[in-house]
Amino acid sequence: MAYRTSLAITLMLAISAAPAWAHEAHGKKSGKPAALNPEEKTFGKQGDPKQITRTINVDMSDRMRFTPAALTVKQGETIRFMVKNSGKVMHEFVLGTIAELKEHAELMKKFPNMEHDEPYMAHVSPGKTETIVWQFTRAGEFHFGCLLPGHFEAGMVGKVNVTRR
Repeated sequence: MAYRTSLAITLMLAISAAPAWAHEAHGKKSGKPAALNPEEKTFGKQGDPKQITRTINVDMSDRMRFTPAALTVKQGETIRFMVKNSGKVMHEFVLGTIAELKEHAELMKKFPNMEHDEPYMAHVSPGKTETIVWQFTRAGEFHFGCLLPGHFEAGMVGKVNVTRR
């Protein structure tokens, strides 16, 4: 009986932790440059740093806002986002569709300490700047947000309008 209880608890812990494992480090933390991720999302794919079209500076503040909060880019552009945290608390910049961001924000409430290391995410310490290089391969309306618990809900979200070439 005790064995079954232990096994059940172990399985429950493993299953409940699985979403957190999905965001564990995948190479950036090692100090070695990570290979380009070929996976294409609905909002684009990791951009090649040798093909950057332009740089956009984005500031994150403790007022739970991004500056600028709205961006326009052309389909096919490869953007270097220089994401600065000018606040005193941790913030993050995550690209995606609004539905994906909302879903991920809910997941962050359950697992607030999960690590992020996807090419469309930057977890930025206070006073620091991180870089994302992203190619917008499709036209449409996409978003970025800080998905730390309470930040997204407080309005820390912005919009990227991708226009056709």
